Amino acid sequence: MLPPAWPTATLRAWGRLDAVPQRVNRLSGAPAWPVLPPQGMRALPAGNGRSYGDSALNPGGALWLTRGLDRFIAFDAASGVLRAQAGVLLAEIIEVALPSGWFLPVTPGTRWVTLGGAVANDVHGKNHHVMGSFGEHVRALLLKRSDGSVRECSRLQHADWLTATIGGLGLTGLIEEVELQLLRVPGPCIRSEALPFDTLDQFFALADTSEAAHDYTVSWIDCLHGGAHAAAGAVRGVFFRGNHVAAEEAEQGAAALRPPHARTLPMTPPVSLVNRLSLRAFNTVYHRAQVRRRGPRTTPLWPFFYPLDSVDGWNKLYGPRGFYQYQCVVPTAVQGAATDALLRAIRVWGSGSFLAVLKTFADRPAAGLLSFPMAGTTLALDFPNEGARTLTLFETLDAIVADAGGRLYMAKDARMSRAMFRSGYPRHAEFAGYRDPLCASGLSRRLLDDD
Repeated sequence: MLPPAWPTATLRAWGRLDAVPQRVNRLSGAPAWPVLPPQGMRALPAGNGRSYGDSALNPGGALWLTRGLDRFIAFDAASGVLRAQAGVLLAEIIEVALPSGWFLPVTPGTRWVTLGGAVANDVHGKNHHVMGSFGEHVRALLLKRSDGSVRECSRLQHADWLTATIGGLGLTGLIEEVELQLLRVPGPCIRSEALPFDTLDQFFALADTSEAAHDYTVSWIDCLHGGAHAAAGAVRGVFFRGNHVAAEEAEQGAAALRPPHARTLPMTPPVSLVNRLSLRAFNTVYHRAQVRRRGPRTTPLWPFFYPLDSVDGWNKLYGPRGFYQYQCVVPTAVQGAATDALLRAIRVWGSGSFLAVLKTFADRPAAGLLSFPMAGTTLALDFPNEGARTLTLFETLDAIVADAGGRLYMAKDARMSRAMFRSGYPRHAEFAGYRDPLCASGLSRRLLDDD
């Protein structure tokens, strides 16, 4: 009979593709270690369930659920150095730090990610050209292994373990604590500008001219505009750029500190609401709205960084079959041709996502052995799960990315092949030496394990 500390729970990733029963242990306080799963099972630390595929699921195994490790240990409002347990949410860090003039050095597109999850996936944001990835700002972390050993990892001690654990997908052991250097900001607002473009050449020109003067750059694109017969290099989009600024008046500053109330999607519709007709209508309306708003404006930072957080449970829009997110990066030398080929394939397929994202990465050393960013251009889209038809599209996209020398983002992946992983992540063999033998995930079984 299994101990009560490891009950069964049925969990889904954010893409909602499969409901997977797993044994779970909910950690809290300062957990004794090792808290081993039932004999014969391997386990994985998991945070707040915002990974899209199977990188934070462990079918047939167990999970250490870390959300209960939610204590702030120290925060120096003078230096911006914060230390907290791994289950603290990025949203909670913002709530503590922003009133004192500090913000996350790098943030993904949702604030509902745990601190440990941000490290384990080495998340990136709209400011890679200035600040790189999240792992570059981790000063130290406390790593616990299943053999009972504990390592304080930093640039000065166990630096190799720090590099392996950043972007290590929870496979090097349990991250219990993280020490993070925050970013000093002048206030809780963003001065942003929206600039429409019609070709990839215009996008790259805007990226080149904007990065010198703007900390944040990102583009929305209409992945269907022009259809299968669109001209080479054509893409309708809006380029956003911005900087942190102080509020223009005290009342605005007080309001900007409070995140907006999110609407809740109360149920999962019987079919996906994301389809060719709804996408074309949304993209047309969204593009027109952004064109009307062109020009600089000052707003609270929330809609600039976290547009999808305004709808709680937006992933249910894709219906009971769920969705895939496909995010790739292709190198600078071939980014124009490769990005155009990807968009052409997607237009022929005829579907995609409401918020398709196109942005550039700078040429910076990787923070982790399995970090995703590389110098080049990254494209991210959601696709309704249409079974074999969707997977056939991905094979086409994979071939374009592989031929370009690019890679896929494992935090978003649910179906990458082992060959694609090994070609995209050349340091995978080096990473294998840092694996905790007890740690495994659905993704690790697909891409890393020999058995």
